[in-house]
Amino acid sequence: QDSKKAVEWYEKAAAQGFADAQYNLGIMYASGQVVKQDYNKAKEWFEKAAAQDDTEAQYNLGFLYYNGEGVKQDYLKAKELYEKAATQGYAGAQNNLGVMYANGYGVKQDYKKAIEWYEKAATQGYAMAQYNLGFLYANGQGVKQDYFKAKEWYEKAAAKGHADAQNNIGFLYANGQGVKQDYKKAIEWYEKSAAQGNVNSQYNLGIMYENG
Repeated sequence: QDSKKAVEWYEKAAAQGFADAQYNLGIMYASGQVVKQDYNKAKEWFEKAAAQDDTEAQYNLGFLYYNGEGVKQDYLKAKELYEKAATQGYAGAQNNLGVMYANGYGVKQDYKKAIEWYEKAATQGYAMAQYNLGFLYANGQGVKQDYFKAKEWYEKAAAKGHADAQNNIGFLYANGQGVKQDYKKAIEWYEKSAAQGNVNSQYNLGIMYENG
């Protein structure tokens, strides 16, 4: 394995317009793996690949604009790029559009649109979107509050190791929301989540053991 050589060859291919190489260079500069982290250079390479309709590059470029890394934070630009990737079925972009609509980032807050985008990503098995859908159902945002549906979506995300989803299932069992109250099951779910370092679960376990 020779990472420096990899960069050299990626640069040769990228200079000839090869989108995958441009994208890989963007990832290297964004993550600071192999090369010194440089969001400006990441942006340049993502832009070249995104211009060739590379969905991952569109998503990652959108992410830079969303977080203001190497660029001035610009939700509208992020949304535009996420939409390009999302309409081509890229689950991460679909989920992030859902987040933007749920929170009113650069758009008018719209839970219905958030749900539409979350569902697209969730049905592709994207754990974060499954968790986000569960959260909306649990809190009755954009939908009728439905703890049973919340649990269904949380379980899909939890099966993929999503710690927040595991914690929230524990919470449903602890409080008997959408399920029969079951402290034993609550503890089981909290422990799964806590083992991944989830602070909320660690706190919830503390409460349960303190109260017996």
